[in-house]
Amino acid sequence: MQNITLPHPTAAYQYASDVVEGRINAGKYVRLACARFLADLERQDLYFDQRVAERVCRFYEGLPHVKDYWGQRGMRFRLEPWQQFIECQVFGWYWEKGGQRRYLDSYEETPRKNGKSFRMAARGLYTLCADDVFGAEVYAGATSEKQAWECFGPMRLMAQRSEFLRDWARITVNAKSLSIATTGSKAEPVIGSPGDGMSPSHSIVDELHEHTSSALLDTMITGMGARAMHGSPLISQITTAGVNFAGPCYEKRRVVAKVLEGEIEDDTMFGVIYSIDDDDDWSDEESLVKANPNYGVSVSPKFLLGELKKARRTATVQNSFRTKHLNQWVGAKTAWMNMLAWQRQKKKLDLKDFVGLPCTIGVDLASKRDVAAIALLFHENNAYQAFFNFYAPESAAEDNDKYREYASGGDLELTPGNMTDYGYIEEKLRELSASFLVKGIAFDPWQANYLMQRLQDSGLPVVTYGQTVRNLSDPMKEVDARIANGELFHDGNKAMTWMMGNVVARVDAKDHVTPRKENDSDPRCKIDGPIALIMAMGLWLQDNQRTSYLEMRGIEYL
Repeated sequence: MQNITLPHPTAAYQYASDVVEGRINAGKYVRLACARFLADLERQDLYFDQRVAERVCRFYEGLPHVKDYWGQRGMRFRLEPWQQFIECQVFGWYWEKGGQRRYLDSYEETPRKNGKSFRMAARGLYTLCADDVFGAEVYAGATSEKQAWECFGPMRLMAQRSEFLRDWARITVNAKSLSIATTGSKAEPVIGSPGDGMSPSHSIVDELHEHTSSALLDTMITGMGARAMHGSPLISQITTAGVNFAGPCYEKRRVVAKVLEGEIEDDTMFGVIYSIDDDDDWSDEESLVKANPNYGVSVSPKFLLGELKKARRTATVQNSFRTKHLNQWVGAKTAWMNMLAWQRQKKKLDLKDFVGLPCTIGVDLASKRDVAAIALLFHENNAYQAFFNFYAPESAAEDNDKYREYASGGDLELTPGNMTDYGYIEEKLRELSASFLVKGIAFDPWQANYLMQRLQDSGLPVVTYGQTVRNLSDPMKEVDARIANGELFHDGNKAMTWMMGNVVARVDAKDHVTPRKENDSDPRCKIDGPIALIMAMGLWLQDNQRTSYLEMRGIEYL
């Protein structure tokens, strides 16, 4: 095991040991990150350069605070043990062979007000002028100019207020950039989807959960390619939890979790997620300490306790509190589906394995100018397996980046023209009916009479399924219960996951539930897939009720 003696790496090592041995209360993915660090110290193919780690931390602590209480008093940045643990790892690990820095990819997820943006600003300044990179390009990227400046603004102010740093590194502070003429290095904010041509040595992507597509990430990563040949470029992604389970942030989080759990091997990715565990009581005050590593430093206990009291009293603010202050992904603000449970039920399914087996199909045609959905539902061994197909006209995708993203990933099919071609859907339903024992194809008759008649004339088992409380409530509850119990699996279609996150449950006085859009005023808020799934489940429930009725009378049902 490598011997660590310098102050900041020693503090990082002590923090990891305290977490692993239970002296610091931390969530699962912090414990795993700490255990990974301690285990890596035993490896022969890596070495931990504590001198570099110490230099990075000392550089940070030479920078002035520029906001709030600390900035007003002219105080300098002081790294907490958990921050030393992160920074020492990101910059301290090197490959024994070749001598390049190990980590090219860093993902950090913490609740609000734990000092993410300020620390990223310090990291950005270090990589601009102290990381031994000639012609460094440092970009602070976000979905809006305001968010990009949350990171770049402090970078600029720190350089502006540190005369020693400006003189030593020869930094020129411009209105919207930092530059070093002697090396050709620069730092600047990037908003939205950047163009090609950048060659980042360090990319900072702030509040990744707000990104609806991976365009910014993809451009940054692609641009790092040339740097990786002879150097160690870095992409830093920082975020709180969000509600978009179909976006790039949750997918990244899923991969990081698997790396920490040992299911995926990626020695170039650093990741840590500060949150409470699934079995923790979110309303317990101790959860605040567990999820917020800067509790009592930059995070006010008084403020958090006040917010906790509001969340306990008012259900409408509960999910927002859990997302922002406990870093839990809990879905849409008043969501019907537990999206964590939905994600857990994603399974690698092959439709060919179900040939000849009985199934039901739900079809939601909605409008010819927008998405149409087909849900295919099998039931065997007390479990359900669901597959999904989505169709939209090409014209609808022109103004909707989600449709373009899902189409490029194979999760949605675009049909030519400005209206959905129902011929595609008819052909798909005939194809499915030829391969499987289709017990029923449920249609909401609105928009569907002509197609229903054509299929019925061909002998397909078409069923009229009106969108009434009576028809929707029981199957909606059944889908929810089966997902929660781990008895309904799905094919992982990303368009479907996005739509599930858009559904809210309307509950009436008799405890009946019906699906509604989370945002009725937004024409891009779609729930067609969930409606199709609920209808397919409704046919299974009707079939089970009919079977039970006949069995009661000693009649065999075919």
